[in-house]
Amino acid sequence: MNIELSREAAEKLLKQKFGLDNFYDDQWEAISRILKGERLLLIQRTGYGKSLCFQFPAILFEGLTVVFSPLIALMRDQVNKLQSLGIPAKSIHSNQGEEENLKAIEEAKQGLLKILYIAPERQDNMIWLEEVRQMKLSMVVVDEAHCISMWGHDFRPAYRRIINLVNLLADSLPVLATTATATTRVEQDVASQIAGDLKVIRGNMLRENLRLYVVKVRSEKQKLIWLARNIKQLPGTGIIYTGTVVETEMISRWFDFLNVSSRFYNGKLDKDTRTEVEQGLLNNSWKCVVSTNALGMGIDKPDLRFIIHTQFPPSPVHYYQEIGRAGRDGLPTDIILLYNPKDKDLPEAFIEGAKASPEKYRRLIGEIKYKSLGERELIKITNFRQKEIDNICADLIDQGVIREVHSYKYRKYEFIPNSKPFDPGFYDRIRSAKTEELDAMIEYAKTRQSRMSFLCEHLGDPTQREFTNCDNTGLKKRRYKPSWELSKKLKRFQFSYFPELKVQSAESNLVDGVAGSYYGVSHVGSAIHRCKYANGGDFPDFLISLMVKAFNSKFRKNMFDLILYVPPTISGDLVRNLALKVSKILKIPISHDLIKTRHTQKQKIFENTLLKSENVSGAFSVKDPQSIEGKRILLIDDIFDSGCTIQEIGKYLSRQGASKIAPLVLAKTVGGDKL
Repeated sequence: MNIELSREAAEKLLKQKFGLDNFYDDQWEAISRILKGERLLLIQRTGYGKSLCFQFPAILFEGLTVVFSPLIALMRDQVNKLQSLGIPAKSIHSNQGEEENLKAIEEAKQGLLKILYIAPERQDNMIWLEEVRQMKLSMVVVDEAHCISMWGHDFRPAYRRIINLVNLLADSLPVLATTATATTRVEQDVASQIAGDLKVIRGNMLRENLRLYVVKVRSEKQKLIWLARNIKQLPGTGIIYTGTVVETEMISRWFDFLNVSSRFYNGKLDKDTRTEVEQGLLNNSWKCVVSTNALGMGIDKPDLRFIIHTQFPPSPVHYYQEIGRAGRDGLPTDIILLYNPKDKDLPEAFIEGAKASPEKYRRLIGEIKYKSLGERELIKITNFRQKEIDNICADLIDQGVIREVHSYKYRKYEFIPNSKPFDPGFYDRIRSAKTEELDAMIEYAKTRQSRMSFLCEHLGDPTQREFTNCDNTGLKKRRYKPSWELSKKLKRFQFSYFPELKVQSAESNLVDGVAGSYYGVSHVGSAIHRCKYANGGDFPDFLISLMVKAFNSKFRKNMFDLILYVPPTISGDLVRNLALKVSKILKIPISHDLIKTRHTQKQKIFENTLLKSENVSGAFSVKDPQSIEGKRILLIDDIFDSGCTIQEIGKYLSRQGASKIAPLVLAKTVGGDKL
């Protein structure tokens, strides 16, 4: 494949089709190489315009350009934009219905599309694997190509299957891999995996309009007070990145308490809510969105005016990726890291949990050795989490120990006879590399040199430029200042904020419930643990009080006919006595008729939702089912984790005619692996 086109002629077409006047030099170099059929790795900062490097060649090629991207928001935005320009484009991903996805595949087969975006995970779908053979491919694009490398900051096993496809293509078919964040090590790894003569174009990482600050704090309380004191003074709209799902909701509720407009965002939200928050961010509907790192990639918002991290990022690469989503219009933008030296504990825990133990690799090999097994079978047999199995299988495929086989609609794994032994040494090599990255991030927080120079050098773009865009090179430092008034407000907030229990579904008459607190709050968790596991007696009155306050915050205006409580596995009469006290305070009649019909294991011994659900499936009954028919039931338990027990009881009570079931618990944990 070789299309001859001068830059002058190309820019004339660029103006006609895209309304843009000219290419950057690196854009034109990339496009001219692609038009010659070359394979290319393009490393350019966020907002540079990497997508134009494949969209422009795509309109010149006769066939279809397939773009693999993990970013559903980006797919949606780019497809809409291309269609508005008269360029036929569609996408395939999990947020669309199967009918819409199948229609996109059919149009691609018929040659009606120029560009087809697809989520890498869709390659597991046998329909896609069969249909792609009937498409006339002219180019393959691997967006966020750092996901290919286990050394990358966001490695995804599904990306390895893209490489299998790419390496089956004719050498003359152009391939473009793009990323904004690739260290030299990741660059070399990606290049080694993509067969053929892969050229690399690496742009500069400089972002002079980003104003970089580090604010040293000593506790989570100080972070919340700093946010309260400063959030309204920051210009425009921004994102606050946290380390956990729980923190997204908690900080957003703190802002509500302060009359600061915000929304929270994380991967646990349903797709409609995520889309709503993404659109609200684009429309500047709130002062900020509080999110895990699930938000931002693929969001085309050039005027984000600030980004704050309340949790320490695991590496400078992660940090650059996330702050690179702001200030893409070139205007001054505030980038603030709230740094508590103890914050490294969370990324250290992620490093330890990033790879399963060698024993788990050997266990999985043992299960597959004599029989090919699918993912669901492996989850049930091993009690491993789904993501854990995905990663283990990807690593074992890389090492040549197992391989994928396809049986009708399902992917299975089988052992390769006489394969080389599993090498557990890679576990230590990856852990060592990630520890070095975390150490570099700590160095960024502590450095007295230019923070931008530090990031550029770490990302393989050393520069001799002199910067004045951080708190070490000319900007006034931002510091934490205590506030007695805000401390009082924070205390009032903490005793008025109650976690929601998201359990409502079409399968039952369950409604979303509420918890008195989070189990992770030290005095709450320690009190529950003492009572439940250390013979500490009934739950103390302060927990009962929190629980009743939680009930009043959510259900004050609701009428209930009956209290039921979850039958215990090991805790004796703790939950029964808890329910009796709540019944007396709320003056709602209590029934002791909800029982277990068989023995169940402790839910916490199971690592995935599938086994948690099976553990309690069909395990509950009511002595007199007629006693709950038409009743509005308050369902009480001590701890809410995955929600499987509550959901199973809710389905059973709904089948017996209960009109409403509302869960009320002492504490909610951060847990549950979504299958």
